[in-house]
Amino acid sequence: MRDLAVALDVGTRKICTIVAEVRPDDIFVVGVGIEPSAGMKKGIVNDMGALTAAISASVHKAEKSSGFDIARAFVSVAGSHIASVNSRGAVGIAGQRGVNLDDVDKAMESARAIAIPHNREVLHVVPRSYSLDGQERVRSPIGMHGFRLEVEAHIITASSTSVANLEQSVEAAVVAVDRFILNPLASGDAVLTEQEREMGVVVIDIGGGTTDMAIFIEGTVWHTAVIPVGGDLITNDVTHWMHVPFDVAEAVKVHHGHALQKAVDPLETFLVEPFGEGMPIEVQRNAMAEIMEMRVAEMFDMVKKEIKRSGYDGMLRAGAVITGGCAQLEGLKEVASRELGFPVRIAKPERLTGMADALRAPSYSTSVGLLRMGLSMETAAVGTRVSSVPGKSIPSPNISKVIGGLFKRLLPDGDG
Repeated sequence: MRDLAVALDVGTRKICTIVAEVRPDDIFVVGVGIEPSAGMKKGIVNDMGALTAAISASVHKAEKSSGFDIARAFVSVAGSHIASVNSRGAVGIAGQRGVNLDDVDKAMESARAIAIPHNREVLHVVPRSYSLDGQERVRSPIGMHGFRLEVEAHIITASSTSVANLEQSVEAAVVAVDRFILNPLASGDAVLTEQEREMGVVVIDIGGGTTDMAIFIEGTVWHTAVIPVGGDLITNDVTHWMHVPFDVAEAVKVHHGHALQKAVDPLETFLVEPFGEGMPIEVQRNAMAEIMEMRVAEMFDMVKKEIKRSGYDGMLRAGAVITGGCAQLEGLKEVASRELGFPVRIAKPERLTGMADALRAPSYSTSVGLLRMGLSMETAAVGTRVSSVPGKSIPSPNISKVIGGLFKRLLPDGDG
């Protein structure tokens, strides 16, 4: 008997489905399905039929490689419609007893009770810190004595329409959604160390259509944001500069791209076949690097402005951890460190075993993080997850009760 989790990462450039056993020391992958994405732009559905077909293909590949029928999955979500706010909630503690889980739940419910527009919904409610009778920065109040418990929570909301369209696309592929999980939270769970979380770090996940950010301080998330630009913007620059199709420009970016012009030999060239030309033309790699460097610098300037807007720019002692498909662009680390003004490292998922060769790259951090997040939800839940008999379906766990209301999507009881 094994406990299996399913992750469905729905991105602008790719769909990745993973079936895996999430273990204390590693993630044992038993099935993977990777398919080019369609019907998504900047993290938002723009063609439901095309997206459903791409999801179905990815899921089918994962089913075939794992030997399991996939019924449900943890699903990624991003897009410029994501917003966040911090809120405080409080509850009185009756009698002379210690704080229990019910007290924490009530304080979280109080923090969650904020006014949001009718066209938005709460995606996650994450406790930042607690205070007990005025004692601030309490990490875990369980068992402590006091009369008034307060919690400061980070609340992430999303457009109800965008979430509904994504959910409908997934369900049309005959996969039910266990929970939606925000991309940078999943990525952070996959690539950050405990020390980085404690010291203060920003995880920057650069995908094809969006750049997803999450700031972690004192072990938990303090700020999240989604910037509606990503690696496709660089590819579009190459498309216009070389007059080549998007797919050709993407291949050129991957194989010849560099974000730091001074690191490229001015004499280095490569061949590419543009529109309307019968023969390939010779292109200077240094000239292309100049264009890429300007665009990458612009992207990190936008990231820097968002960090400053958060108010936590002076608290990121561990700097930035960059992941996502665009993180593999040569020279990007150096440009990021220059623009942001603090240390930067490029990260990919670690501690993967089994059928994991294709997943050991920065572009799969969200995919793997969805599994880890699913584990954290499951360990706090009631009940077991699955009977892992090959050929049988993978049902959902009972995750109706998660400690402190962590990472809940506000749906009726029994949905999961």
